[in-house]
Amino acid sequence: MIKIDFKNIFEIVLRQCVFIILNIYALSKIFGRQFYMQGKLPLEVAETTLGDASSFSLAWTFMGHSYFYVLFVGITQLIGAWFLLWNKTKLLGVLILIPIMINIIIFDIIFLDVYPALANAIIVFSMLLLIIIFNMEILIEIFQVLINSPTTSNVPIKRRFLIIGITIIVISLIFAFDSFLEHWFGVSKEKITE
Repeated sequence: MIKIDFKNIFEIVLRQCVFIILNIYALSKIFGRQFYMQGKLPLEVAETTLGDASSFSLAWTFMGHSYFYVLFVGITQLIGAWFLLWNKTKLLGVLILIPIMINIIIFDIIFLDVYPALANAIIVFSMLLLIIIFNMEILIEIFQVLINSPTTSNVPIKRRFLIIGITIIVISLIFAFDSFLEHWFGVSKEKITE
Protein backbone atom coordinates (compact mmCIF):
# COMPACT_ATOMS: atom_id res chain seq x y z
CA MET A 1 0.00 0.00 0.00
CA ILE A 2 1.36 3.40 -1.00
CA LYS A 3 1.27 6.04 1.71
CA ILE A 4 0.58 9.53 0.38
CA ASP A 5 2.06 12.44 2.32
CA PHE A 6 -0.58 15.09 1.66
CA LYS A 7 1.20 17.68 3.81
CA ASN A 8 4.36 17.36 1.70
CA ILE A 9 2.39 17.46 -1.56
CA PHE A 10 0.46 20.54 -0.40
CA GLU A 11 3.69 22.28 0.62
CA ILE A 12 5.23 21.57 -2.80
CA VAL A 13 2.10 22.99 -4.47
CA LEU A 14 2.31 26.12 -2.29
CA ARG A 15 5.99 26.60 -3.08
CA GLN A 16 5.38 26.21 -6.81
CA CYS A 17 2.42 28.63 -6.74
CA VAL A 18 4.51 31.28 -4.97
CA PHE A 19 7.35 30.57 -7.41
CA ILE A 20 5.12 31.16 -10.45
CA ILE A 21 3.35 34.24 -9.07
CA LEU A 22 6.53 35.96 -7.91
CA ASN A 23 8.39 35.16 -11.11
CA ILE A 24 5.63 36.91 -13.05
CA TYR A 25 5.79 39.99 -10.81
CA ALA A 26 9.60 40.00 -10.66
CA LEU A 27 10.03 39.73 -14.42
CA SER A 28 7.41 42.43 -14.87
CA LYS A 29 9.49 44.70 -12.64
CA ILE A 30 12.78 43.82 -14.32
CA PHE A 31 11.40 44.50 -17.81
CA GLY A 32 9.84 47.80 -16.71
CA ARG A 33 6.22 46.72 -17.02
CA GLN A 34 4.92 47.04 -13.47
CA PHE A 35 5.41 50.70 -12.55
CA TYR A 36 5.27 54.00 -14.42
CA MET A 37 8.92 54.09 -15.38
CA GLN A 38 10.70 57.38 -15.75
CA GLY A 39 10.09 58.78 -19.24
CA LYS A 40 7.18 56.37 -19.85
CA LEU A 41 4.36 58.02 -17.93
CA PRO A 42 0.85 57.65 -19.33
CA LEU A 43 -0.29 60.99 -20.77
CA GLU A 44 -3.13 61.44 -18.26
CA VAL A 45 -0.67 60.90 -15.36
CA ALA A 46 1.98 63.20 -16.85
CA GLU A 47 -0.58 66.01 -17.26
CA THR A 48 -1.96 65.68 -13.72
CA THR A 49 -0.66 67.96 -10.96
CA LEU A 50 0.62 66.32 -7.79
CA GLY A 51 -2.32 67.67 -5.79
CA ASP A 52 -4.82 66.13 -8.20
CA ALA A 53 -3.04 62.81 -8.75
CA SER A 54 -4.60 59.64 -7.36
CA SER A 55 -2.79 57.61 -4.73
CA PHE A 56 -2.26 54.90 -7.32
CA SER A 57 -0.67 57.29 -9.84
CA LEU A 58 1.59 58.83 -7.21
CA ALA A 59 2.69 55.43 -5.87
CA TRP A 60 3.25 53.88 -9.29
CA THR A 61 5.21 56.93 -10.48
CA PHE A 62 7.30 57.05 -7.30
CA MET A 63 8.13 53.34 -7.43
CA GLY A 64 9.07 53.57 -11.11
CA HIS A 65 11.27 56.62 -10.59
CA SER A 66 14.36 54.50 -9.86
CA TYR A 67 14.89 51.54 -12.15
CA PHE A 68 17.71 50.30 -9.91
CA TYR A 69 15.34 50.06 -6.93
CA VAL A 70 12.76 48.24 -9.05
CA LEU A 71 15.53 45.95 -10.35
CA PHE A 72 16.67 45.25 -6.77
CA VAL A 73 13.15 44.27 -5.67
CA GLY A 74 12.59 42.16 -8.80
CA ILE A 75 15.88 40.28 -8.48
CA THR A 76 15.30 39.71 -4.75
CA GLN A 77 11.85 38.29 -5.53
CA LEU A 78 13.40 36.02 -8.16
CA ILE A 79 16.09 34.75 -5.81
CA GLY A 80 13.59 34.04 -3.03
CA ALA A 81 11.17 32.37 -5.43
CA TRP A 82 13.85 30.15 -6.97
CA PHE A 83 15.05 29.10 -3.50
CA LEU A 84 11.55 27.72 -2.89
CA LEU A 85 12.08 25.03 -5.51
CA TRP A 86 14.56 22.99 -3.45
CA ASN A 87 14.05 21.48 -0.01
CA LYS A 88 17.48 22.59 1.23
CA THR A 89 16.86 26.26 0.35
CA LYS A 90 13.09 26.60 0.77
CA LEU A 91 13.26 28.19 4.23
CA LEU A 92 15.91 30.64 3.06
CA GLY A 93 13.56 31.55 0.21
CA VAL A 94 10.72 32.08 2.68
CA LEU A 95 12.96 34.26 4.89
CA ILE A 96 13.87 36.40 1.87
CA LEU A 97 10.28 36.71 0.67
CA ILE A 98 8.40 37.37 3.94
CA PRO A 99 9.79 40.91 4.44
CA ILE A 100 9.21 41.72 0.76
CA MET A 101 5.59 40.57 0.96
CA ILE A 102 4.99 42.48 4.22
CA ASN A 103 6.35 45.61 2.54
CA ILE A 104 4.12 45.08 -0.51
CA ILE A 105 1.03 44.53 1.67
CA ILE A 106 1.70 47.66 3.74
CA PHE A 107 2.42 49.65 0.57
CA ASP A 108 -0.81 48.43 -1.05
CA ILE A 109 -2.87 49.23 2.06
CA ILE A 110 -1.45 52.72 2.51
CA PHE A 111 -0.98 53.94 -1.05
CA LEU A 112 -3.08 51.94 -3.48
CA ASP A 113 -6.78 51.68 -3.99
CA VAL A 114 -6.36 48.56 -6.13
CA TYR A 115 -7.67 45.71 -4.04
CA PRO A 116 -6.88 42.78 -6.36
CA ALA A 117 -3.14 43.56 -5.95
CA LEU A 118 -3.56 43.62 -2.17
CA ALA A 119 -5.52 40.35 -2.24
CA ASN A 120 -2.81 38.73 -4.35
CA ALA A 121 -0.07 39.90 -1.96
CA ILE A 122 -2.03 38.59 1.05
CA ILE A 123 -2.54 35.22 -0.66
CA VAL A 124 1.19 34.90 -1.43
CA PHE A 125 2.05 35.94 2.14
CA SER A 126 -0.42 33.36 3.51
CA MET A 127 1.14 30.63 1.38
CA LEU A 128 4.57 31.56 2.76
CA LEU A 129 3.18 31.39 6.31
CA LEU A 130 1.77 27.93 5.61
CA ILE A 131 5.19 26.81 4.39
CA ILE A 132 6.62 28.06 7.69
CA ILE A 133 3.93 26.21 9.63
CA PHE A 134 4.66 22.99 7.73
CA ASN A 135 8.33 23.33 8.67
CA MET A 136 7.84 24.43 12.26
CA GLU A 137 9.90 21.53 13.68
CA ILE A 138 12.95 22.60 11.66
CA LEU A 139 12.51 26.23 12.67
CA ILE A 140 12.18 25.28 16.34
CA GLU A 141 15.43 23.29 16.09
CA ILE A 142 17.19 26.26 14.47
CA PHE A 143 15.82 28.59 17.15
CA GLN A 144 16.97 26.24 19.93
CA VAL A 145 20.48 26.07 18.45
CA LEU A 146 20.60 29.88 18.35
CA ILE A 147 19.33 30.18 21.93
CA ASN A 148 21.57 27.45 23.32
CA SER A 149 24.72 28.84 21.76
CA PRO A 150 27.56 29.62 24.16
CA THR A 151 26.66 32.62 26.27
CA THR A 152 28.60 35.04 28.40
CA SER A 153 27.36 33.35 31.58
CA ASN A 154 30.39 31.03 31.40
CA VAL A 155 32.77 33.99 30.96
CA PRO A 156 34.54 35.43 34.04
CA ILE A 157 33.16 38.77 35.26
CA LYS A 158 36.30 40.77 34.35
CA ARG A 159 36.16 39.51 30.79
CA ARG A 160 32.43 40.33 30.57
CA PHE A 161 33.14 43.93 31.58
CA LEU A 162 35.92 44.07 29.00
CA ILE A 163 33.55 42.79 26.31
CA ILE A 164 30.88 45.33 27.33
CA GLY A 165 33.47 48.14 27.36
CA ILE A 166 34.81 47.25 23.92
CA THR A 167 31.26 46.98 22.59
CA ILE A 168 30.37 50.46 23.91
CA ILE A 169 33.55 51.94 22.41
CA VAL A 170 32.94 50.34 19.00
CA ILE A 171 29.29 51.45 18.96
CA SER A 172 30.35 55.00 19.94
CA LEU A 173 32.93 55.07 17.14
CA ILE A 174 30.38 53.86 14.61
CA PHE A 175 27.87 56.55 15.65
CA ALA A 176 30.59 59.23 15.64
CA PHE A 177 31.72 58.19 12.15
CA ASP A 178 28.11 58.13 10.96
CA SER A 179 27.49 61.63 12.38
CA PHE A 180 30.68 62.88 10.76
CA LEU A 181 29.62 61.51 7.36
CA GLU A 182 26.10 62.95 7.69
CA HIS A 183 27.51 66.35 8.63
CA TRP A 184 30.18 66.27 5.91
CA PHE A 185 27.76 65.26 3.16
CA GLY A 186 25.15 67.69 4.50
CA VAL A 187 27.64 70.56 4.49
CA SER A 188 28.87 69.73 1.01
CA LYS A 189 25.26 69.63 -0.28
CA GLU A 190 24.60 73.07 1.23
CA LYS A 191 27.69 74.49 -0.45
CA ILE A 192 26.64 73.05 -3.80
CA THR A 193 23.12 74.50 -3.62
CA GLU A 194 24.28 78.02 -2.59
